[in-house]
Amino acid sequence: MAESKQITGTFDVKMLPQPPQDEAAGAVVGRMLLDKRYHGALDATGKGQMLAAHGSEKGSAGYVAIELVSGTLDGRNGSFVLQHSGVMDRGSPQLSITVVPDSGSEGLRGLAGSMQIMFGEDGAHHYLFDYALP
Repeated sequence: MAESKQITGTFDVKMLPQPPQDEAAGAVVGRMLLDKRYHGALDATGKGQMLAAHGSEKGSAGYVAIELVSGTLDGRNGSFVLQHSGVMDRGSPQLSITVVPDSGSEGLRGLAGSMQIMFGEDGAHHYLFDYALP
């Protein structure tokens, strides 16, 4: 039976812009490299790539990203992949971050879950990670 948990912590992120790949229907598709450092019960690094496009209206955009997270989750070593899908509709955000099924390795084999990202009043990035491990 899988053990379900919820953890919180902070993370630092560096985003390195890459040259645009395409321009279609007035929306520029951009690409960024992600470099993250998670703190707390998730003590790990995250490396990934993001594709993003801005809409024609201010505050409208979308992004997708794949991120390989490697380190320790509640004392268990391994890695897993997060899939991000975000939309901003004229300033109203929707974000889904999910563990890719069967992407866990070593002590994180069988990991399932989802993550939320929040911004603290202190300007720091915070995560809330709901997960289950066998």
